[in-house]
Amino acid sequence: MEETPILSVTEVSQALKGLVETAFARIKVKGEVSAVKRAASGHIYFSVKDADSVLNAICWRGYTKSTEEALVEGMEVVCTGHLSTYPGRSNYQMIVQAAEPAGIGALLKRLEELKKKLAAEGLFDASRKKPIPYLPETIGVVTSPTGAVIRDIMHRITDRFGRQVYLWPVLVQGEGAAAQIAAAINGFNAIPESGIETPDGLIRRPDVLIVARGGGSLEDLWCFNDETVVRAAAAGTIPMISAVGHETDTTLIDYVSDLRAPTPTGAAEKAVPVRAELMTQMTQIQGRLMDSLYRLAAEKKLKLDALARGLPNLSDLVNQYGQRLDDKSERLTLAFDALFRRLNDRFEQTARLLEANSYERVLDKGFAFVTDAQKMPITSAQKAQTQPKLTIHFKDGSLPVTTRPKGTSKPHPPVPEQGGLF
Repeated sequence: MEETPILSVTEVSQALKGLVETAFARIKVKGEVSAVKRAASGHIYFSVKDADSVLNAICWRGYTKSTEEALVEGMEVVCTGHLSTYPGRSNYQMIVQAAEPAGIGALLKRLEELKKKLAAEGLFDASRKKPIPYLPETIGVVTSPTGAVIRDIMHRITDRFGRQVYLWPVLVQGEGAAAQIAAAINGFNAIPESGIETPDGLIRRPDVLIVARGGGSLEDLWCFNDETVVRAAAAGTIPMISAVGHETDTTLIDYVSDLRAPTPTGAAEKAVPVRAELMTQMTQIQGRLMDSLYRLAAEKKLKLDALARGLPNLSDLVNQYGQRLDDKSERLTLAFDALFRRLNDRFEQTARLLEANSYERVLDKGFAFVTDAQKMPITSAQKAQTQPKLTIHFKDGSLPVTTRPKGTSKPHPPVPEQGGLF
């Protein structure tokens, strides 16, 4: 017999490692996730177990977001990777490259947990819903650039009321779809109100967004349940219509959108009205408006006629005031006449009194009065003796005289005209 070679512990470990990694270079393992531990290095250590066995597993740093979300305690998953050994502990382990929930039940459990989390934050509250504009100028569409969805949306918008449509092409299922959908929603909302000037013209900010895809399985629609997509939709300021899957399909983006449509075609119908129906409606509104105006004018006329009947005749009113003015004028004239007569009578009475007491009437009684050369009255003999010339006024005329100054014996020279010596 050949002698059995003596191997070192390291040699045994390396041999086992090679055998295991060669025999199990690529495998898929289904089981329940347990003992999840995220190290500071970024690696995730966990176990995959079933009713009878436990398999240690490692997910190196650099894993995808979907893999991380699948590695939840108690989640049933399918892990893809290869087996290896860890000589330091003499055990084998699985190096996991990807992990995804196993079956509909696991996905539904994960969906329900995320739905409760987002609902608790208020992302699904009705108070957050924004009204959809009745007739948007520009519509943004987030969907695949190929397939029936975008054709159905464009065809229905064109038939109903042609509007400007911007398509942001994205994957609508599979790896990377969620990131593209979230980026498209954020990108449309990042367009300023004034739009973006480009060499090809102005890119307008959409008035409403449509996020859509056709029907599919829960796994196919899973990107629309992604937390990044839901949060992007909740943070947007542009009103959004979700149209994911068929009428019976429901995803988390439906809860956070401002309006849910049963199908992509239904989303287009909710985005724009039918032009012909709108024209008919406007004609009906115009007719009702004119009828209302006619009724209002008739009511106002009846009210005005009623008020007019209660008012006095304007011509009679003016004539009455004219009559009152004539009466006042006549009374004023009579008052002025009476006043004039009273004043005239008083004047005549005063004139008679003055006439009776005038100096002429005194002269009529035989009296006379004397004035000096300046025709000022002389009222005393003493003053008369100082004046060289005097005039004596009688009833029928005046007589100039010369005086002899007091203390002289010779008279003044005779006055040429008639007169006498005083």
